[in-house]
Amino acid sequence: MAFDKNHYKREFERLLKTERETKFFIRKSGDTFKIKRFIKKGTDSFQLANYINDSEQSAKDYWMITVCYYSMLYLAKAAILKKGYETDDHLATQIALGHLLVPDEIEKEDLELLEQTHKIFEDDYVEYFEDARKESSVSRYSATKVYTERRVKEVFENARKFIAKLRVILEE
Repeated sequence: MAFDKNHYKREFERLLKTERETKFFIRKSGDTFKIKRFIKKGTDSFQLANYINDSEQSAKDYWMITVCYYSMLYLAKAAILKKGYETDDHLATQIALGHLLVPDEIEKEDLELLEQTHKIFEDDYVEYFEDARKESSVSRYSATKVYTERRVKEVFENARKFIAKLRVILEE
C-alpha cells in the first residue's frame, strides 16, 4: 500500500484527541528525559539482535524479529518525544512516526535544495516499522508461521537502516 501522508495526519489528530481512563494513544509531552532512555533501550535491543543473529539457537528467527521490532519501537518513541509528543500504543507510534517525521513533498524538495537530504525521513522507514510490527506480532502469537532465513535477514536489515536513520535525526 502506498504511503498516504493525509491518512497519517487524520489518524494522528484522532488519536491525539482519544483518551481512555487508564490509557492514552498520543499526547503532548515535555518529558524529554525519556529520550535518552528510549535511545538506550533501542540500541541495546539492536545489540541483542546482533548477538541473536550470530547465534545458532533454534528459536533465533522468532527472537530476531521481535527484538528488531522493539529496537525500532524504542527509537521511534525517542524521535516522537523529540517532536513534543508521547505514544502509548504500537499503532499510535506508527501513526505519530508517519505524521511527525515524514515531510511533505515540498519540504523534501526544499531540503534537497539545501543539501540537507540526510534529515529526510522517507516513508519507506514508516513501512519498515509497520512491517516489523506486523511480523513481530505474527512471530509471537502464531505457532504455525515459519520464517525463512531471507525474511529474517530482511527484517534485520530494515531495522538496521531504520535505527541508523533515527540516530541521525536524534543527534541533531
